[in-house]
Amino acid sequence: MKKHLHIQILLSLLLAGCASNTIEFTREMATATEVPNKTTLQAGFRYSSYGPAYNPGPEYWPYAGEQVAAKFTNATPSALWIVGILDGEGTYLNFECKTDDPNIRCGYADMNDAIFDLFDEKGFEVWLQVEPGNASVDELIKIVLNKYKDHPSVVGFGLDVEWYKSTNGPEGQPVTDEDAKRWVTSIRKINPNYRLFLKHWDAAWMPPTYRDGIVFINDSQQFESFDQLMDDFTAWGETFAPAPVGYQYGYPADKKWWHELQDPPAEIGQAILNDIPNTQGLFWVDFTLLDIFPPQ
Repeated sequence: MKKHLHIQILLSLLLAGCASNTIEFTREMATATEVPNKTTLQAGFRYSSYGPAYNPGPEYWPYAGEQVAAKFTNATPSALWIVGILDGEGTYLNFECKTDDPNIRCGYADMNDAIFDLFDEKGFEVWLQVEPGNASVDELIKIVLNKYKDHPSVVGFGLDVEWYKSTNGPEGQPVTDEDAKRWVTSIRKINPNYRLFLKHWDAAWMPPTYRDGIVFINDSQQFESFDQLMDDFTAWGETFAPAPVGYQYGYPADKKWWHELQDPPAEIGQAILNDIPNTQGLFWVDFTLLDIFPPQ
């Protein structure tokens, strides 16, 4: 029912859409380990190199994040910043690095450092996300977080599960409890305050019981109405409660109804906060960010 926009951007030869089934509740959802207490609400945007029509420049991104965060009480401006995009059988990192993993391709210049300096200055909280394909997630955690661990704005590592061991379409492979625990452990070795986010549109792709140190992000889209979005998002929040959850919204596929709202980021976000108490992140997507917050 919901389609992921990646398939329209990256894989134009595939059938458009990533159908999301209704969230399954048949898996064991008991909490295996202690869930950390909720921290400050993060509000901002998702960024990818392929999402916006153009890049307005480094100064735009802190501006946009602050605009989103200002719509919610005591929110911290934040970003889901994609540093690794799907590339062949693996991922391309947009900075220089060294690795023996044949499924990790390193960039020739750092595309992030100057922007992260601005995020540091403005008190942002930034997640570093990858689309791994068949690349080693353990290796990506080490490369990405060791590269940017000196930036105080960085708060953790994110995995788009739709592209986990998947290169022909945005479906991915379900994450096991063992994998999730190992990744969280690796992240905490770099910084004990770092956390992991896992993102998908189907709860069945999340670890069955492991919850410690993880934020669960829903990126469903192609809803027929605001109410349908809320039904899906509420089910997601209830599935993982009391663990923290986050949401990406503002997709072009949903613009047919959200464009009628007076203030889409605020109205959708506030409805989520009102109905889903374990919400920790609200992220407007970059596909329409420049339309909502035009560069100044």
